[in-house]
Amino acid sequence: MKPKDRANGGAMAERTEGKITIAADPSAVMAVIADFDAYPQWASSVKKVEVKGRDADGRGQTVRFDVSLLGLSGWYELTYAYLPDDAGVGWSFVDGSPIKNLEGEYALTGTDGQTEVVYRASVEPGIPMMGFMKRKMEQQVIDIALKGLKKRVESL
Repeated sequence: MKPKDRANGGAMAERTEGKITIAADPSAVMAVIADFDAYPQWASSVKKVEVKGRDADGRGQTVRFDVSLLGLSGWYELTYAYLPDDAGVGWSFVDGSPIKNLEGEYALTGTDGQTEVVYRASVEPGIPMMGFMKRKMEQQVIDIALKGLKKRVESL
């Protein structure tokens, strides 16, 4: 399912979810999420980023990531679709190795100068993995990403 479909009420199958509250408004959180070139500075698993295409607002639309996580190195390319009013962003898998699929979204809700960030993701690794191990891996990826995002946003 494409990010724009989720933005219109669709849902991802077999997704894992995490939440965190960040002491900043949604626009500040979205600015960090959309600053792909800076990911290697704060997202520990991201080693290199290449923004291959941008949308009409100059935000990354097609982005390639070189990553290293849990002792595995690989790469993937994603396409992004942004929700209006800094409410979030969804992404869909284009290509990668050893990853076969990666779909996800950040949903942002602002209240009283804080933002609740919900990260939902579904990863299909390129290696055989039992369902509970896959979910555990997804949860670890989500937890690391949310903690890194919070630290980055609150340090700016």
